[in-house]
Amino acid sequence: MTGETPPAYRPAQIDDDGARPAPTAAPGVEQAPARDQAEEKSGKKRRLQYPPAPEPLTVPVIDNHAHLDFRDGEITVSVQQALDAAAAVGVVGALCVGYDVASSEFSVDAAAKHPALKAAVALHPNDAPVLAAQGDYETAFARITELARHDQVVAIGETGLDFYRTGEAGIAAQRRSFEDHIALAVDRGLAMQIHDREAHAEVVEVLNAAPTLPSAVVFHCFSGDADLARLCNANGWYMSFAGTVTFKNARALREALAIADPQLILVETDTPFLTPHPYRGQPNAPYLIPQTLRLMAEVRGTSLDSLCQQVMFNTTQAYGSWT
Repeated sequence: MTGETPPAYRPAQIDDDGARPAPTAAPGVEQAPARDQAEEKSGKKRRLQYPPAPEPLTVPVIDNHAHLDFRDGEITVSVQQALDAAAAVGVVGALCVGYDVASSEFSVDAAAKHPALKAAVALHPNDAPVLAAQGDYETAFARITELARHDQVVAIGETGLDFYRTGEAGIAAQRRSFEDHIALAVDRGLAMQIHDREAHAEVVEVLNAAPTLPSAVVFHCFSGDADLARLCNANGWYMSFAGTVTFKNARALREALAIADPQLILVETDTPFLTPHPYRGQPNAPYLIPQTLRLMAEVRGTSLDSLCQQVMFNTTQAYGSWT
């Protein structure tokens, strides 16, 4: 059972002359970048309408990874509006994640203003080679180090390795940045969120080579198979599942979820990306977490309430209390 799209996520009304008003900047997201509206790989244009709200959860959970500074399509939604829509379906908070200096600053500022948010700060692995080539990496990382001292920062992320968009020439800079972020998380006593795309073996290699690992290692948007899930189980690394686990072609991902240690499972949206089936390709938001959790409960063969209780417990174990 689903409801209507939350009011904040509905498009502006068409004027009498047929014109659609320009989006009005909402408090807290005045400089929010817009998500790329280009065609999907299939050649189809993205559907820009936000999906209807799913049936609310009866046991609350936290969205483990969201980018609340992104505007998708014509809709501009404030942080408070996003949190209100999420709370209405039982998603009582989110980890607002940085991927560069500006977004990390946004995350820290948003978490300082909104008790339901915590922040993560980092330089994205795809940005590290660019910053290094420009001679700006040290300055950018110094700012991330400064932001990591904020009381509302509970994780360093998203950091890691990404061989999908960065070629051989950028791997050394990515690896150095990943190692720097690991050391920062250890130094600050924080969890770490890993961005791992087409680099599973190399990510594990860096983790195994680190002198010390952070208090919690989280594979954001877990994209591995059962073998990587077994490695995570053995090492106590958290696996955060996004809407991708609901995709029809994600059999290997569901196999990984089925064998994941229940104490290591988290859930996320990666807002505004990776919207769960049957809304794949449309904009994502924290209020859609229940859509993913219901599929996860089916795969795990457990009740939705039990899974939510476990996920909420795991979230507080990884990051500490959310209050």
